[in-house]
Amino acid sequence: MTPGTRRGYAKGRAKRTEILDQAMTLFGEAGYRGASLRVIATRCGISHPGLLHHFPTKEALLLAVLQRRDDVDDEWLALGVTRGVDHLRRLVDLAELNAKRRGIVELFSVVAAEATAPDHPAHAYFEARYRTSVANTERAYLQARESGELRDDVDPSAAAQQLIALMDGLQIQWLISDCTTDMAGVLRAHVRAQLTVEF
Repeated sequence: MTPGTRRGYAKGRAKRTEILDQAMTLFGEAGYRGASLRVIATRCGISHPGLLHHFPTKEALLLAVLQRRDDVDDEWLALGVTRGVDHLRRLVDLAELNAKRRGIVELFSVVAAEATAPDHPAHAYFEARYRTSVANTERAYLQARESGELRDDVDPSAAAQQLIALMDGLQIQWLISDCTTDMAGVLRAHVRAQLTVEF
């Protein structure tokens, strides 16, 4: 591969990243249905056909944006395999991280609400994501129970659904309050009340 070819690939990757960043911002501002590929292209300083070279459809762009968000979160969550109470603590840490990423929180909240419609291109993505999030959280609660760290009156299945719902609801409150809601603090207090150990 020649130096010129490598530069071309690097330039292409940089442009693709810029498109994803601008799309994330616009999807968060206007939602998927309200966002325009032409506006995203203009923000990136390229033509509409130029954007379609990287992402042939609006749906492909949305799914790439959501995948990028998941890749970042998965990489962060995978830093040290966690179980039980440690995994629950990691979810609180994720809320602290999200408090520094308004654009990502806005994107997730707006598009998740839109994706409740079965014909939305991200419907299957969010359906699978929620199923996995609840299952992983339930596993953490079950592990906490096995180690004697969960209160006897806490049902792991219900607790998992409640925690994921609380996380998402707090994100909406945080956005509406101009980022003043203490998402991590509320989550920490909620989980602490379910455990028999310090949290």
